[in-house]
Amino acid sequence: MESLLGNFALILFIAMAVTGVIWFADVFVFAKQRRLAADTALAEFDARNARLARDGVKVDTAAASQREALEAEMLRQPTWIEYSGSFFPVIVMVFAVRSFLYEPFKIPSSSMVPTLQIGDLILVNKFKYGIRLPIINQKIIEISNPQRGDVMVFKYPEDMTKDYIKRVVGVPGDRVEYKNKRLTINGKELAYENLPDYLNDNPNEQLKYSKQFSEDLTGVKHNILNDDAPSYVNGPHNFPKRELCSYNAEGFVCTVPSGNYFMMGDNRDNSADSRYWGFVPDENIVGKAFFVWMNFGNVKRVGSFQ
Repeated sequence: MESLLGNFALILFIAMAVTGVIWFADVFVFAKQRRLAADTALAEFDARNARLARDGVKVDTAAASQREALEAEMLRQPTWIEYSGSFFPVIVMVFAVRSFLYEPFKIPSSSMVPTLQIGDLILVNKFKYGIRLPIINQKIIEISNPQRGDVMVFKYPEDMTKDYIKRVVGVPGDRVEYKNKRLTINGKELAYENLPDYLNDNPNEQLKYSKQFSEDLTGVKHNILNDDAPSYVNGPHNFPKRELCSYNAEGFVCTVPSGNYFMMGDNRDNSADSRYWGFVPDENIVGKAFFVWMNFGNVKRVGSFQ
């Protein structure tokens, strides 16, 4: 399963809305009602003591502290309002940061090995590709566009509740060709360098070696893996603009349409990506992944990547 996260943003938004309504209701309605009730009770308390004094009854010397205690009791917030008021600013801050600045994700699959490992906790820059409204993911401010080589998080085109992470290998207008496990972009074959075999020693997967190469994706160097699987794409889906791709026994050729991107995993023979389910529209973009902030199974993983 390649989903990074469920719809936590919606849950957070609902929590913010509920606590916010309670907070505003308390400030503008409930607090005033408590103040009015407290003033009424204090007036009755003072009137009672005044009657006692007129009747010659000595008023308790602790009357002042009793009055303060009565006022504090009348003005005290109910527990549910107190907790809502405490959580509201925290939820607002978290919602704003993860909606417009940075959002954490956890890598659940091996499709981006060796760049990203299962269990990596990563940060995603949410404003790199423009400011978007949370929940509906509507871009309202243009900043920049994804570039070849970027590691990008996006909404899976076939299920918008799932977040996927892959590498951008084709931008709008590119002709992406993948034959015999080598990429060619706009007629220019990428440069590859043989590296020592990669040992996948993840305890949750079968122990195996994979062929490892350094790939220069128009200036962005990164490592990729290949196994002994064939180059052809087995059972590509009937995705939108499928007619812009052609498949054969050696691989495929796709022309990336306007407003779309072609994505592939670095673990080339173990990645369900644009080869199978098609292009990623701009409106599906979540942000650019750029930093591993923790992996509890291997703290040495902490750091930036490309």
